[in-house]
Amino acid sequence: MSAGAEPAIEAGPLSLDLDPGNSSEITTALDRMGAIDPALVLLFGAPGPGLDALARQARTALPADCALAGCSTAGEIGLTGYVNGRAVAVAFPSESFRARSIVLHDTAHLPVADWLAALRALLRDFRAKPGRALFGILLADGLAGHEDVLVSSIEAAIPGVPVIGGSAGDGLDFARTTLIADDTIMTGAAVFVLVETALSVSEVAFAHFSPTRNRAVVTAADSERRLILELNAEPAAEEYARIAGLRTADLTPTEFARHPLMFRSGKRHHVRAIRGTTPEGGLQMMSPVATGMVLTMGRAEDLTLGFAEAIEALPRPPLAVLGFDCILRRLALERAGLTGAMSQLFARYRVTGFSTYGEQHSGMHVNQTFVGFAFMPPADQSSALPAPIGGGHAA
Repeated sequence: MSAGAEPAIEAGPLSLDLDPGNSSEITTALDRMGAIDPALVLLFGAPGPGLDALARQARTALPADCALAGCSTAGEIGLTGYVNGRAVAVAFPSESFRARSIVLHDTAHLPVADWLAALRALLRDFRAKPGRALFGILLADGLAGHEDVLVSSIEAAIPGVPVIGGSAGDGLDFARTTLIADDTIMTGAAVFVLVETALSVSEVAFAHFSPTRNRAVVTAADSERRLILELNAEPAAEEYARIAGLRTADLTPTEFARHPLMFRSGKRHHVRAIRGTTPEGGLQMMSPVATGMVLTMGRAEDLTLGFAEAIEALPRPPLAVLGFDCILRRLALERAGLTGAMSQLFARYRVTGFSTYGEQHSGMHVNQTFVGFAFMPPADQSSALPAPIGGGHAA
């Protein structure tokens, strides 16, 4: 490099969104991804044959050594913010990234010893280069449960490596989710991707709830099925409605999003989100619960401000942000009329990802949060925000 020349800024991820039923958009997207020689491609989209076909076509078109991972969603975060029925692709160029993925099988039966062995072998064989950032991405089946055990297994096997993730969704149907791992489409499993990069990487996390003084004790629960049967020795749905100031007939996903239950761990409160009620009057949860837990009613704060503050606190403007955002946050934003404002923030800070059935962050499975990785130029390079390597719709 000649004297006085600026160092080259490493290439950031390429994000695209497309109609999974439009062959022209798919072809264009695959051509653009192929042009950057990706080390990793992530695919997120509405569950169904369109996503499955896109995954198979991508696997055929992408380089053989490119890792492919993805999942079905409860909504997508595309180039313009929140979208539905699109497919989002995030391609990580081999110029700046290296990646390998594994499947953690049989989530329902918790083969933890097998998971630990596979994760340790992945780390050993990966052989990260000194001075480069290492991070992990976890995509889990949002209906199989046990994300808390998955995250704990990863933390035990690969200590010190930051890991974030999202639980695959199925809109608001909660019927069937899918995971993508290279040429395999599956359920009841998780996909873990270990990634190395020359860029700087920072975690971004934001929750918009604070605890109130209203508390309840879980006096009966079915931990295996994530059910609260009783709160304060009363039928769970009735007691929750009373504490929240609602009628039992008004308990809908939108109201659950507005009035979450929170669990304290250490000095922090984490949402234990409610998915729905059962015919017997129980509460179906989206995170682990157990008899004896003390839960606190949450109070909503600003739905957008904390996100902007978290991004602006980064050491440098991001080239791109990979984001996992709970579907219940999206419902709360819709009710508050703030979906457009949040979408504008996502677009401004180049956030792409999907709406989840739960998020993995800091060794925990949580709900009603936004978690993500921000990718920035290395610290020794210019802090000026460069143009992304190829945003825009595929078409």
